[in-house]
Amino acid sequence: MFKNRNSKPKLLYVVEATGGGVLSYLVDLANALCDEFDIYIAYGRRKETPANLESLFNNKIHLIPVRNFTRSINLKKDIAAFFELKKIAKKIKPDIVHLNSSKAGAIGRFAFNGNRVPLFYTPHGYSFLMSNYSSSKQKLFEAIEKICTLRTCTTISCGKSEYKATLKLTKNALNIDNGINIKELDELIKLNQNKIVKKDKPLTVFTLSRMSFQKNPELFNEIAKRLPDVKFVWIGDGELKDELTAPNIEVTGWLNRKDAVSKAMEADVFLLTSLWEGLPISLLEAMYMKKLCIVSDVVGNRDVINEFNGYRCSNLDQYIHILNNLKNKKMPEDKINQAHKEIIENYNSIIMANKYKNIYINSLQ
Repeated sequence: MFKNRNSKPKLLYVVEATGGGVLSYLVDLANALCDEFDIYIAYGRRKETPANLESLFNNKIHLIPVRNFTRSINLKKDIAAFFELKKIAKKIKPDIVHLNSSKAGAIGRFAFNGNRVPLFYTPHGYSFLMSNYSSSKQKLFEAIEKICTLRTCTTISCGKSEYKATLKLTKNALNIDNGINIKELDELIKLNQNKIVKKDKPLTVFTLSRMSFQKNPELFNEIAKRLPDVKFVWIGDGELKDELTAPNIEVTGWLNRKDAVSKAMEADVFLLTSLWEGLPISLLEAMYMKKLCIVSDVVGNRDVINEFNGYRCSNLDQYIHILNNLKNKKMPEDKINQAHKEIIENYNSIIMANKYKNIYINSLQ
């Protein structure tokens, strides 16, 4: 099942959440490091996990399904997943283990001994900060995180807000901002140059995400209802699809990577109405694609968007005011260009991968 490559350190990624931004992050990171590390990925599947998951990764990378990974707490399955991970590690004998997302972080910090093998954990958004959970559940998730910090493990946050939250739990913490694969995105943009928006078309606003409580489709829908002469596009699908009732909203469903970028290229503005965020990959990509970004004023979004590179909104009226002023398509080019520049300088996957590479190598010294 596993290839023996003693010439390179064995790096085991553990991830339950193979979808959305977490998957994009892992694809870019693993593919960038697979020449220098022998990489294994123990993963769970979700509804949003692409059917072609294996094809997203370099063929040097070994993918191993964890059958008992589940999104929610399930004691029976969580215990079974614990033993699955122990069995996988026994066969691989990894030199480094990196856990991704809260579920993998909780199970993995007890499945693996950080005193024997360097152990890292990236939350990708702490569950106890998510407002879709009751206060009692948030307290439970925070208590689990605090207990897990008793294990020998370094938490690597993927954004400044997450890093601040981590420091309240443990001082054994680092921060590496998420980055996007600029080279791959450039290739897709070139394929769709003819899709660049024209002045004579109506203002078009898009978002790309799962239709979940976190992404606040109710607010997205209300903005669309208030602006009937603006076109809105939601690239994605999800359990709250029925909340998008405004007639000027186009729902595309999940699209493959090429088609999603093609659809985004047709739009003028990227809109993110989230209730919370980690460091959203979709936002970083929209900034690089030179789409004006209008986002909710919440944790995660605040790490990236400021008065110089976009707009942050705290209520419905602020969204409406900004979008009304954009109907003539006179875009604030200074903000758009500044956002593009910041992605190149701070939020690209090459910078991100090099930082992880240095941390991994130093942990083996």
